Amino acid sequence: MKKTEVNVTDPWASDELEELDTSSVDHDLLAEIATWKREAKAEDNDRYFWHVKEVDQIAKGQKYFVIGRKGAGKTALCEYFNRQSEYNLFAEKLSFKNFPFNELYSKKNQKYTAPNEYITVWKFLIYSTICRLMLKNEEVDIGVRDQLASLYDDNTSLSRRINKWIGKEFGISLFGLSIKIAKQNPEPQSWIEHVDLLEDIIMQHAGAATYFVLFDELDEDYRDLINTDQYHQYSALITSLFKAVQDVRTTFSMQTGPKIYPVVFLRDDIYEIVQDADKNKWGDFRVDLNWDSEKLKKVLAFRLSRAMDPGCKIPLSFDEAWKRVFGTRKIGMGTKQRTRIDTFDFISRSTLLRPRDFVVYLQNCAEDAGNRKTITPEVIKKVDKAFSNYLREEFTDELFAILPDISNIFDAISQLRKWNFSIAEMEKAYASQVENGFAKEKNVKFVLQVLYLFSVIGNTPRVGRYVFRYQNREARLNFNERLVVHRGLFKSLQIL
Repeated sequence: MKKTEVNVTDPWASDELEELDTSSVDHDLLAEIATWKREAKAEDNDRYFWHVKEVDQIAKGQKYFVIGRKGAGKTALCEYFNRQSEYNLFAEKLSFKNFPFNELYSKKNQKYTAPNEYITVWKFLIYSTICRLMLKNEEVDIGVRDQLASLYDDNTSLSRRINKWIGKEFGISLFGLSIKIAKQNPEPQSWIEHVDLLEDIIMQHAGAATYFVLFDELDEDYRDLINTDQYHQYSALITSLFKAVQDVRTTFSMQTGPKIYPVVFLRDDIYEIVQDADKNKWGDFRVDLNWDSEKLKKVLAFRLSRAMDPGCKIPLSFDEAWKRVFGTRKIGMGTKQRTRIDTFDFISRSTLLRPRDFVVYLQNCAEDAGNRKTITPEVIKKVDKAFSNYLREEFTDELFAILPDISNIFDAISQLRKWNFSIAEMEKAYASQVENGFAKEKNVKFVLQVLYLFSVIGNTPRVGRYVFRYQNREARLNFNERLVVHRGLFKSLQIL
């Protein structure tokens, strides 16, 4: 496969600053930027959500698997749909943050073989959530809603609701509902058999409305995948979710009536562990949240315009919006300042080109600006160190499930004291960590492949050329080339 090479500024070059100019920005604007949140759930989404094309694809039911790296905007999209309150459109977000996954592991359907044994429990959860949403739909017969309310009018936590739904008492109540509404004769023998009943109820009584069931924060049980049994259970559970969503979408796409749209939001590294013969076909229904500089400039122009005017309908161009905050100064590169780069490019090279990275960087810049009327190059350089620590923490959170010794692995890289090194140099430094008992994983090639997968490191095929996976999703680690550390980690790893 052909490798894409990305030309970036030499990370070794020192950064010198030009003289301060007179560009200024209203202090209230910096104060507003300082309030930006890295967590989409805490953000003022009505003000700052940028309507990307993926929104329309999901809204029309064309796409229902949203895949992207941590910080790429999955939760922001999920929150957008969860806030929808249009006529005949209903949505509920199912967050699995702090969810006891053992509750789901214990409910597998023995009729299916791995990794499909959890399909039924996911379909049961989807249909039960639709029944909850039907309570909000005034077009649904009042008698049906009264019956559903006795079972689903419950605002307790997701885990408590699931425990109730799959319990014996719920099964008895549901049988009563089946006689009155669905006209089912045989009593369901277990909660698994309720799936067909719920499907019939939805088909007959949900009307012509659109129902979104949004699955988010599914990485909670991704923390212990080094354990083989845990890995197989979790991968089977996630694979079954994709199969269940596919089954539901197929079932309700073949008849008129309600539009049932379950949507899965999942990290791309977790999606990699999903194994199924039909996985390649899912590409038709998958949205990949990938970002590049031009796309990021559009979202930044929108956010900055909204920071200036909450009701702004037509955002400023990126150049105009950025100039209002950062002025027109550039940052000198090299010992003699022969090369100068834009402030946007300087910030970009420390990031993974994710919206969250820029939100964090600009937020920190605005906070550090103090009484200044502009975010100066001095401020940008000062914040670069804090951002480096943030990026290291982000990598640690993402990698811990696969490499529990990630902190010590970072220490091994730090001990090299350089950003560009050979495979042999890294193997020697890592072997020292293993010998001293700081790292348990002995396969250094596996460690390097994981670090490359997450863009902690990249390849350098020749001087001035760097290949990172966050810039080229098809890139694979080349063991015949030297390695480079992502520039955003330099300061946190004491690489000077």
